Amino acid sequence: MTFSDLGIAPTILRALEAAGYQNPTSVQAEAVPAAIAGRDLLVSAQTGSGKTAAFLLPALTKLSERSTLRGNGPRVLVLCPTRELAQQVEKNALEYGKDLRWMKTACLVGGSSFGYQIRALSRPIDLVVATPGRLMDHMRSGRIDFSRLEMLVLDEADRMLDMGFIDDIEAIVKATPETRQTVLFSATLDGIVGRMAEKMTRDPQRIEIARSESSGGTIEEHLLYADDLNHKHRLLDHILKESGFDQCVIFSATKAYSEELADKLSDQGYSAACLHGDMPQSWRNRTLNDLRRGRIKVLVATDVAARGIDVPTITHVVNFDLPKQAEDYVHRIGRTGRAGRDGTAITLAEAKEFHKVRRIEQYLKRQITEGVIEGMEPTRRPPKGPRRTGGKSGGYGDRRHGSGNGNGNSRGGYGNNRREGGYQGQRREGGGYQGNRGPRNSAQ
Repeated sequence: MTFSDLGIAPTILRALEAAGYQNPTSVQAEAVPAAIAGRDLLVSAQTGSGKTAAFLLPALTKLSERSTLRGNGPRVLVLCPTRELAQQVEKNALEYGKDLRWMKTACLVGGSSFGYQIRALSRPIDLVVATPGRLMDHMRSGRIDFSRLEMLVLDEADRMLDMGFIDDIEAIVKATPETRQTVLFSATLDGIVGRMAEKMTRDPQRIEIARSESSGGTIEEHLLYADDLNHKHRLLDHILKESGFDQCVIFSATKAYSEELADKLSDQGYSAACLHGDMPQSWRNRTLNDLRRGRIKVLVATDVAARGIDVPTITHVVNFDLPKQAEDYVHRIGRTGRAGRDGTAITLAEAKEFHKVRRIEQYLKRQITEGVIEGMEPTRRPPKGPRRTGGKSGGYGDRRHGSGNGNGNSRGGYGNNRREGGYQGQRREGGGYQGNRGPRNSAQ
């Protein structure tokens, strides 16, 4: 099957071909024709499945035909849980819809210019991508009109509910026309997500994509046990030195430690930066742009801040801290293995955290291959049980094609620059954002 078989508008097809897209993923093949036909959809698909295109391609096909309705309000509204994801969705929409010369978009998120958003909403607009909180700010001020709305998309609905947006979502849905088409994407369609979906959809078609079909490329997963924090740092140092990574995302459980770890890696010579929710939006945007341009090789991030990152050159993900929720593991490792490329995900855990690892494996319905690095074996082991082991290893995911420090060795991403491009807040004397101490050898 090709994209031309899905009923997508010719102008959108040309943009897809120019971008190098050839064949639809499973979720795209099922969701796009149904959405173009006007069906309400409930779609269960994981990060990396191509779900963004699965709702944008029908939306843009709809926008390829000019509306006869008068007014300034959007014809398509996409709700996302985080700023970064919303910005990525708008970026993809502009890429796929580049031949729709008349199309006007707006990204309504916190931390960016309120004045710009007000000006954008004062003119006729076709597509709005927003976080629920900022959209509610504009709704309370009477700045947005939904009378022309034809399609409502909820992306990562489960995450929006986890973040406490249910009241905002219900208020937004209530303000939209009953004649709208509703498309909901979520990692799961059970529980509160399912109950909410029933209220806002009409005879929806359910599409569930198996987790094994959700990844763009093959993600090789490894589990390494550590005795303590110092042992974790030794393992991380070995991984970064020996894996030959192109770019790596390291997940930390806290905002404060993401800064501390990024500083530590910068002091070791890596081009590293942190990304978390307390950073000013301008710094977050700059960090993500530098990551996309390859100026940042190692990004230390928290879960919420990293959602929406779509950089195909990320070859490795390291879970320095375990995620609080099992489903976040899937979203984390989905930062690699994108655009059909292979990736490597390495999880570090202490023996006392084995029950958290088991919960993740129960959610995945499979085990993560456990291994050790020779000379760095843990002295404490989790309770024995049937597991797959990967034996000893001197490194994971060796991809020495073009990565490295330019001297022909295998220290992927290692260089003499300190942390480039990204937030340069103060060193930790307490938790969270500590203010701007100015760029430190930042890339221009």
